[in-house]
Amino acid sequence: MNTIDALLTRNSSPRLTNPIPSEEQLEIAYKCALRAPDHAWIRPWKFIQVSDQGLDKLSVAFTNTAKKLDSNIDPQILEKYKNAPYRAPLVIVLVSDTKEHPKVPVIEQQLSTAAAGQNMLLAFHDMGFAGIWRTGKFSFNKEISSELDLKESEIVIGYLYIGTADGKAKKIPELKTEDFVTVWK
Repeated sequence: MNTIDALLTRNSSPRLTNPIPSEEQLEIAYKCALRAPDHAWIRPWKFIQVSDQGLDKLSVAFTNTAKKLDSNIDPQILEKYKNAPYRAPLVIVLVSDTKEHPKVPVIEQQLSTAAAGQNMLLAFHDMGFAGIWRTGKFSFNKEISSELDLKESEIVIGYLYIGTADGKAKKIPELKTEDFVTVWK
């Protein structure tokens, strides 16, 4: 698949199953991630690869975080959060390890980590796998960072749920570029 085709055909897949990428394919995806734009070579990207029994650990982290954020959480919602990691056989936690820098603000470092995540999604798509980027309650807060034993400078910016698409791919809507582009001449 060429780059343009990968960009135009990548789609989020909410239902994922085995198989997952091999160790060699994961290595390729991580190398693609490390090609993300990185002003001043800060290299703010970190990844936590979660599968098998690791999904149990992530489930506990989600449950504990949900309880910390809402001590009166509805049991049905808590059960939903407990089961969330099992929606895919592989989850890659995107962590941005930001540093103080006079020219590169924290948000730019987080955006670099996001670009790394997009590179991985495209790499997996090119290799025949599917994925979906999830954020929500378990991103951008110190509670989940604490549950994942992250440093003070590290923050979760999202989760890539990866596997093989289970079911029919949803139709990609045809968007008109003129709805999103302003041209100055």
